[in-house]
Amino acid sequence: PSAVPAALRDLGFARIGDLAAQPRAPLTRRFGPELCRRLDQALARAPEPIEPLRPPEMVEARRSFAEPIAAAETIARHITLLVQSLCATLGERGLGARRLDLLCHRIDNRILCTRVGLARPLRDPARLARLLCDRIETIDPGLGIETMALAATLAEPLAPQQAASDLAGVPEPDLSGLIDTLANRVGAGAIYRLAPVASDVPERSVRRIPALAADTGAGWPDHWPRPARLLPRPEPIETMALLPDHPPRWISWRGVRHSVRRADGPERVFGEWWKRDAELAAVRDYFRIEDESGARFWIFRAGDGEDAATGSHRWFMHGVFG
Repeated sequence: PSAVPAALRDLGFARIGDLAAQPRAPLTRRFGPELCRRLDQALARAPEPIEPLRPPEMVEARRSFAEPIAAAETIARHITLLVQSLCATLGERGLGARRLDLLCHRIDNRILCTRVGLARPLRDPARLARLLCDRIETIDPGLGIETMALAATLAEPLAPQQAASDLAGVPEPDLSGLIDTLANRVGAGAIYRLAPVASDVPERSVRRIPALAADTGAGWPDHWPRPARLLPRPEPIETMALLPDHPPRWISWRGVRHSVRRADGPERVFGEWWKRDAELAAVRDYFRIEDESGARFWIFRAGDGEDAATGSHRWFMHGVFG
């Protein structure tokens, strides 16, 4: 029990050697037989059977050919047969594939590997075959392929799902197929969605999460509008403005001058002093501005416009609306 180490320390036992030198009978009466048994196992005086964690056997399917194959249509046909065999085995084990590796053994002893990832466990032969066949153009058969193997290198439990009834209303669309297709074309890292983070500092108030990840539970701020496009880093701008609370009359950003026709603000954001000492007195005053062409920007002044300890009083572009 977790209380035993604390009780031993209270009795003055600081090392294992101190405990091993004591008579066993008083220790057993005080703490039970488990303490002495574990002590004997630690000192190799008693057996301690260990059941190793055995990784599950990998699910795979293989096809060898009497004659090497090279045509894309032939490769696609055998991919479909491999997927059907693999999905049958996955179904017997109650698993769904999260990652598939297609290995093509060429007659020149080269092995080509084509990998497909999935957002959720899946054993639908049609969808898996379509994802793999979309990658056929990346397979160079050379003088021919003599063996093809398909392995589910990452599999997870997949229980049968009951079909939704029409009486339950309109079901939520399943986006996993679209996400899998896009991810295997442009890379899984390029498919994501944004989730809110509990932070007042704009660049820390959002993070990327997988496209099908569960909601984090945090809510988006609703007291001030936020721009659709937030710059990776605030960019310095040239301005003319009256301190401390007035918006700029004009700004110059990336070499282009914009006359300010409308402005709203300031929205004051304080630094997170509990994360960084340098933000103890830091202040930002944000403004939403609109130029003569109707373009809307999100800018801020570092500092409150009066106290130099709150910031440099320089202006920055941080986002674009629309």
